[in-house]
Amino acid sequence: MENQIRPEIQSEEIWISELFTGRPEHMEGRTEKEAAVYELLDRLEIPYERLDHEVTPSIEACHGVDERLGIRICKNLFLCNRQKTDFYLLLMPGDKVFHTKDLSKQLGCARLSFADAEHMEEYLHITPGSVSIMGLMNDTEGRVRLLIDREVAEMEYLGFHPCVNTSSLKARTQDIIRKFLPAVNHTMTVVELP
Repeated sequence: MENQIRPEIQSEEIWISELFTGRPEHMEGRTEKEAAVYELLDRLEIPYERLDHEVTPSIEACHGVDERLGIRICKNLFLCNRQKTDFYLLLMPGDKVFHTKDLSKQLGCARLSFADAEHMEEYLHITPGSVSIMGLMNDTEGRVRLLIDREVAEMEYLGFHPCVNTSSLKARTQDIIRKFLPAVNHTMTVVELP
């Protein structure tokens, strides 16, 4: 049952729904991958708040969504090495500028770049604009290494898409780290980006 917390709003950039607790009451029009996220979170007993919105094509478009959820914007970047043999999902604060050399140095690898949409779909079953830690549930072969900036790891709440960029969720960061990651057979590496 959806519990309304605040009414829907129209931000200057995108339409944002009211805030709900838990999964949508009706799943018509929802994708299978979005439904799978709700199923997994419910099975793991991870409480979450949810809202729907128009497509968020950029980090700037997410400001209204994150404000409504009461969280700090988090960038989710899908990266790879030059040979496209090692893949990474990086979660970092939205207000930090990403410099590949800072991360490459910490990982002891050649300079990283943004991975292509084909690998994103193959390993995480998501498309550009929908990059999310939830995509790790689809990485059953462990091809993607999770990197989390220390600031994000220390946040009380984490915001993320349910593998589609027309909804956003908010859950306790520790629930994601302690319940979700073990359930999907992934660990995290904490990095420190300037």
